[in-house]
Amino acid sequence: MDFSDHSNASTDESPELSFRVLSDASTSGPVIAFFISAVVWLLIGTVFGLIASLKFNFPDWLGSYPALTFGRVRPAHLNTVIYGWASMALAGCYIWLTARLCHTEIRWPRLLYISVIIWDIGVLYGIIAILSGHSRGMEWLEFPRVAEFLITVAAVCLSLSILRTFHARRVKHLYVSLWYIMASVVWFPLLYIIANLPFYSGVTQAAVNWWYAHNLLTVWLTPAGLAAAYYFIPKVIGRPIHSYYLSLLGFWSFALFYNWNGMHHLIGGPLPTWHITVSIVASVLMVIPVLTVAINHHLTMVGHFGKLRYSPTLRFVVFGAMCYTAVSLQGSLQALRSFNEVSHFTHYTIGHAHLGVYAFVTMILFGAIYYIMPRLTKWEWPYPILIKFHFWFVALGILLYVVSMSIGGILQGLYMNDPARPFIDSVEVTKPYLLARSVSGIIILIGHLVFIYLFSLMVLRRGPERKVPPWREALEVAGR
Repeated sequence: MDFSDHSNASTDESPELSFRVLSDASTSGPVIAFFISAVVWLLIGTVFGLIASLKFNFPDWLGSYPALTFGRVRPAHLNTVIYGWASMALAGCYIWLTARLCHTEIRWPRLLYISVIIWDIGVLYGIIAILSGHSRGMEWLEFPRVAEFLITVAAVCLSLSILRTFHARRVKHLYVSLWYIMASVVWFPLLYIIANLPFYSGVTQAAVNWWYAHNLLTVWLTPAGLAAAYYFIPKVIGRPIHSYYLSLLGFWSFALFYNWNGMHHLIGGPLPTWHITVSIVASVLMVIPVLTVAINHHLTMVGHFGKLRYSPTLRFVVFGAMCYTAVSLQGSLQALRSFNEVSHFTHYTIGHAHLGVYAFVTMILFGAIYYIMPRLTKWEWPYPILIKFHFWFVALGILLYVVSMSIGGILQGLYMNDPARPFIDSVEVTKPYLLARSVSGIIILIGHLVFIYLFSLMVLRRGPERKVPPWREALEVAGR
C-alpha cells in the first residue's frame, strides 16, 4: 500500500516485493523519459490554453502575431495537451503498470526510448505546423500528415513493447487494470491510422472526425484513467477491489457502448437519422458502465475516506474517479436531442471536454506520477505542503472552469434559441463567465508551476532527503 510500499524497501521481504523492485528497475529509464516529455508539454499546453482564454477577454491582444491568433493557438493548445502531456504521461503509466501487474521486467526497452524521441518530434512538428497556419482544420486531427505518421510509429513502438511484456507475464490472473491497458494499446494505433486515411471528404470526413474525437477518449484517455484508478485506489488503502464481477460488467459494457458515441455532435447535420439515433442510444447506455465503475470504486473506499487527508495519490485519483462519473453522466445527457438543442455550439461543450480530459484524466495522471516517481528515482517527494498546494490550485481551478463554462454555455444556448433576442445578446451574456474561465486558467497555471518544480526536484534528487513518504509520517503521527 502507499504507506508501506515505498522506494527504500528491502528487496528480500517477500517475492511480491522482489517483483516490484525488478519491474521498477527495468521501467525506470523509459517511464521517466515519458514523464519528463509529458511535463514539458504540460507547461507549453497550459500557456497556449491561457493565451486562447484571454483572447475572449482581450480580443486584440497579440493580434499582430499570426501564430498567436485564436484560430492557431487554440488548436495548438488542444493538440499539445492531448498528444503531448496526456498521451506521454499515460504511456509512462502504462509501461509501469504493465510490468508491475505482469510481475516481470519491461520488454524491448530500446523500442520505448525510440517511441519517446519520435513522439516528441511528431508533436513538436505538428505544433509548429499549426502555429504556421498549416492545420488540417479537423478537431484533434489538425496535425499535418508527417506529424501524424511520426506519432503513429511512436504509438506502435509503445504498443509492441507493452504487448511483448504482457506475453512474458509471470501471472495467471489478469487484474482489471491490464484489461484496459491491453485494449487501449491495441485500439489506439488502429483508430489513429483509420481516422487519418486520405480518402475521406465532405460529410464522410465530418462523421469520421467526430467518431475519432470521441473514440480518442474511449480507447486512449479513458482506459488510462480507469486502469490507474482500479490499481491505485486498492493499492493505497490496502484492500482488494470490491467486486471482480462488477469490474467485468464495467469493462465489457464500456467496450460495447462507448465506441458508438460521437455522432451526437452532428445532430441536425446531413447524416442519416438512424446513424445519429444509434449514437444517442449508445451514449445513454453508457450509464451502465459508468455507474458500475462508480459503485465499485465507492464500495472499495468505504471506511477509508480518512486516508484522503494523507495520500496525495489517493486524493488526486479519487477526485478524478468522481469526475469520470460526472463527465460521463453529463455526456449521456448532452447526447439527448432536447438538451443538445441548447448546449450545442456553446461554451458548455468546452466545459464538458475539460471535465473529461482534465478533471478526470489529468488529475488521475497527477496521482499516478506522485506514486510512481519515488519508486523509480529512489527519492521521496521533498515538500509535501507543495503537493497540497498543487492539488487545491488545480482542483479549484478546474471546478471554477467547468462551472463557469457550463452556466455560461446554457445561457448562451438559451439566448441563441430565443428568436426575440439579437445574436449579440448571446455573446454579451457569456462575458463574466469567460472572465471566470481566464481566472481559472491562471489558477491552474500556478498549480502546474508548483507541480513542475516538485517534479524537477524528484528527477534531480534534490531537496530534503526522507527515508519514508511524508504522508506515511503524517499517518503515523495521527494514529498515536
